[in-house]
Amino acid sequence: MFKSILTSVLAATAMVVASGTATADSSKQPVTIVLVHGAWADGSSWNKVIPLLQAKGLTVLAVQNPLTSLEDDVAATKRVLVSATGPVVLVGHSWAGTVITVAALVYVSAFSNKEGQAAGDLVNAYPKTPALGTIRDDGHGFLYQTEQGVLENFAPDLPREVAKTMAVTQGALAARTFTDKVTTAAWRTKPSWYVVSANDRVINPQLERDVAKMMGSKTTELKSSHVSLLSHPDEVAKVIEEAAAAVEAKQ
Repeated sequence: MFKSILTSVLAATAMVVASGTATADSSKQPVTIVLVHGAWADGSSWNKVIPLLQAKGLTVLAVQNPLTSLEDDVAATKRVLVSATGPVVLVGHSWAGTVITVAALVYVSAFSNKEGQAAGDLVNAYPKTPALGTIRDDGHGFLYQTEQGVLENFAPDLPREVAKTMAVTQGALAARTFTDKVTTAAWRTKPSWYVVSANDRVINPQLERDVAKMMGSKTTELKSSHVSLLSHPDEVAKVIEEAAAAVEAKQ
């Protein structure tokens, strides 16, 4: 049962990015980048990417997802979007909800499903990943990765002490979120970028490649675990900046 639930969560992981960089041209609006974290994490998972974006003069906001339902996470993201001005780069990692009204989309080690499609339908079409076997059910409706799961599957390319801290501070993921279906597939009308993690042990890397191809995304593949935003922050930030520049050019 919980394998099916988790696969739905992983399949529902979508990231969106829309952007444009600030410029002296008064006809162009400054960009705000909104970062949305995934399952078993919090906003601090973007700590290595944030200073790189700020160094480029970009305004950055981070969402703190409650991880209690897809609806709740979308609402949390929309509350932050209200504070954004100008074009928005909405960047989501893993489980990040579905957000609309952005100029472009960026997916990082994430799943993107079609309208009305259950997450598990797509994930179950691929070989089971190791992270599906290291889930801990707290008996109260929430799922976690075990410490072993974080060390070996979620963040194996991070220093051991960093991964152990992540295991302690991970966000509790509500089991009921995993059956939610996407109602709007923003990628059908928005340009998209995708960062594939070739060594991902949470979401099948071939699934990532296939959905990127389906969406027609500009794809970057990294020899990374699921948490490329922490193990390869320079490369992830570069993709976000590229999306921002593309949106700016269209203003």
